[in-house]
Amino acid sequence: MNTFKLTIASPDGDILSADVTSLSVRGASGDLAVMAGHIPFVTSVKSCDCKIEFDDGSEKIGRTDGGLLTVSSDKTTLLSGSFSWK
Repeated sequence: MNTFKLTIASPDGDILSADVTSLSVRGASGDLAVMAGHIPFVTSVKSCDCKIEFDDGSEKIGRTDGGLLTVSSDKTTLLSGSFSWK
């Protein structure tokens, strides 16, 4: 499965910097998922659970209080006011 570089950061520093297969969050217009090759865009993120899936089939769930998601051709970044793992 194809992967992309995901960085999750808060004012406390980087929370995650890894190659992942998907990220699911709640954007300004509803739930969305980012996968490798996604078209570039920027959106605000609402307070929500974030599901991150890795190439080995494992997943991690975290909680953001909201923030900004940027997707570019070479990386995806979630900037969050606070983020915690569940």
